[in-house]
Amino acid sequence: MKIFNKVREDIQNAFREDPAARTVAEVVFCYPGLHALWLHRVSHWIWEKDFRTLARLISHLGRFFTGIEIHPGAKIGRRFFIDHGMGVVIGETTEIGNDVLIYQGVVLGGVSGKRTKRHPTIGNQVVIGAGATLLGPIKVGDKARVGAGSVVIKDVPQEATVVGVPGRSVLPSPRKKVSGVELDHNKLPDPVIKVLDRLEKRIKKLEEK
Repeated sequence: MKIFNKVREDIQNAFREDPAARTVAEVVFCYPGLHALWLHRVSHWIWEKDFRTLARLISHLGRFFTGIEIHPGAKIGRRFFIDHGMGVVIGETTEIGNDVLIYQGVVLGGVSGKRTKRHPTIGNQVVIGAGATLLGPIKVGDKARVGAGSVVIKDVPQEATVVGVPGRSVLPSPRKKVSGVELDHNKLPDPVIKVLDRLEKRIKKLEEK
């Protein structure tokens, strides 16, 4: 019964996170992010039982059918949602909290060849935009946002907004709440553009003088 409750929660979460979801059948059969998550739960359970090769085979099967690679050793909380999902990679020692939303192309990767904690720890209610890369045993605080295409190699404080390469914290703009998490990932500020804009205005003033 516990398994069915989790599946029901996952389906409800898909409706909450994706306004394109219309029917339960559509969510069950047409959402690769859910398929990858369900297969991960099976592979993670087997991994914990120390049947590592079988767990990796199931994980590889999930990668083949969904384009999403989740190592069976990764620990994932409740109401985790992958939107679209193609190209997502989640490493072995990754830890993900509850109510986390990530988009396609996100990489939660490692930077060490040692058998130790080498992948990110993601807090609760975090949003990670498309194509973002988070590397190493960094910690991303609760309710943080990572902008699309950002590369994050340092810890991210709670409720911070990080953009750019390398990722830089910026002052959060007014947030719009979408499906349980606060996100306008198409409107995240760019600190580099802001600096260039200030320089351009300064040069214009100097030329006028």
